[in-house]
Amino acid sequence: MAELRGLIERYESNDYQVLVDIWESAVKATHDFLAEEDFLFFKDAIPNEYLPLLKIYVFRAETILGFMAVNEQHLEMLFVHDAVRGCGIGKQLLGYAVEVLGVNSVDVNEQNEQAVAFYQKQGFKVASRTEKDSLGKDYPVLLLVID
Repeated sequence: MAELRGLIERYESNDYQVLVDIWESAVKATHDFLAEEDFLFFKDAIPNEYLPLLKIYVFRAETILGFMAVNEQHLEMLFVHDAVRGCGIGKQLLGYAVEVLGVNSVDVNEQNEQAVAFYQKQGFKVASRTEKDSLGKDYPVLLLVID
């Protein structure tokens, strides 16, 4: 696919529905290891518990096609709508995060091999591994860092 060009900007709205739609599309395409009850938990928690506490940036072409959420120098999440995966949006968002926002770490589900490969291709390296995620679920998590 051809690389899409767009604008990365801070998302200031409290209307998270477009972000939840992107999240759902991306997760369904990449997180086949996620149990349905956990998917439903996160679908509710992302807009209600996580996003309000984070700085959100979106990739906008004509519409919002991807987003990331940052907490200080840690990338908390990065999702691109499945319909435009492979068009360079994730790379552009991550580049902005590292170069402009000073992001130097991200947690990634080890079972999400596409994401692990993506971050490693962008220069991130595994710093540590936990057997369970932050909620104590059996989803191993890798902490990836970049120098």
